[in-house]
Amino acid sequence: MTELTSIPGFQLAAQGLTEASAPANAIPKRETKVLVSVDKVSKRFGDFVAVDDVSFQLNAGQFLTILGPSGCGKSTLLRLIAGFMELSTGHILIDDKPVEAVPPHRRSIGMVFQRLALFPHMTVAENVAFPLKMRRFDPKTIPARVDRYLSLVQLKGYQNRRISELSGGQQQRVAIARALVFEPALLLLDEPLAALDKKLREEMQIEFRRIQRELGVTTINVTHDQREALVMSDRVMVMNDGRVQQFAAPEVAYQSPSNRFVADFIGMTNFFEGDFSSSEGAPSVEIANAKIEVDPRDNGVLREGARVQCAIRAHSILVGPDAERDADVKFKANIVESIFEGERLILEVKIPELNDVIFKIISHHVDEAGQLKFGANTTIGWKKEKLLLFEV
Repeated sequence: MTELTSIPGFQLAAQGLTEASAPANAIPKRETKVLVSVDKVSKRFGDFVAVDDVSFQLNAGQFLTILGPSGCGKSTLLRLIAGFMELSTGHILIDDKPVEAVPPHRRSIGMVFQRLALFPHMTVAENVAFPLKMRRFDPKTIPARVDRYLSLVQLKGYQNRRISELSGGQQQRVAIARALVFEPALLLLDEPLAALDKKLREEMQIEFRRIQRELGVTTINVTHDQREALVMSDRVMVMNDGRVQQFAAPEVAYQSPSNRFVADFIGMTNFFEGDFSSSEGAPSVEIANAKIEVDPRDNGVLREGARVQCAIRAHSILVGPDAERDADVKFKANIVESIFEGERLILEVKIPELNDVIFKIISHHVDEAGQLKFGANTTIGWKKEKLLLFEV
């Protein structure tokens, strides 16, 4: 059904929440310690359930992003992991110790928030040194450690600057250095890039990833930005209504979403409904007067006659000569919108054979913008394995 159902070294279990052993021909990997273990955790505020029966494990050195819409419970879950809130049910272990068993000032956790909470009356160096002084590090070692972490975030020479003299991106780097300077076992990020402009945010995503890989610090990031999740993470955990929808590698969450919500939330996706059939050998979905051939891997997974939700990624749809030449499934379409975005075109097309359903298409053939304009007729299509099916 999907582009990718596994990646070397692990397979998703039925609910996408566990990892299986590597295939026999895979390169063996070293044993990895589980640093964060969340077991059947819930958090209630009166009758409202903010976090509902969440379980997952995160290995030391991995970067996890908790992804979901506003109000899905991701920030609440992060605060539970930090020990800032009391659990309603379940257990959270960090390095095999219950999080509540360790006093806040002794927890080996660094945090960076959207509101950076830097001290404006202190210099850059004083801000970064603050957690070291609070933890009673040897004063003789502090300047060298501060210099090292400012170099890591590419702020060497900024030690004596005031916070007000820095740009937003530079302030962000100071906050990262301050969170990492005492070398915590776990780094927690609560939408720290949300307030930055698009270009700077994308630059900082790459910078965060570089720093995390260089230090090997276990990291949990919270965001609603799907690009951020895909770019920065070893694992992505998609949440909605307090529950985990999928826990997987970014490639798997994108290419093999576990349900309609994940398919809709990550990436630009088109949906339509039909009836599944495999009675004539080749599995297909029937909608209006069309019979759409689907990947044979779906045969036996879905019930005969089942009502299914079909999903096709906008970038997986071929247009014009590409569709005529390479698509397994083809339709005539009318372009009802064409938006030029520089490196790509966003098309909206109407497909009469599919009850005039409107599809969005991402095309990188910007040199064909003149042909792919409003009102033009064209052919669209896709490879059958690109169609995702979810039983309604």
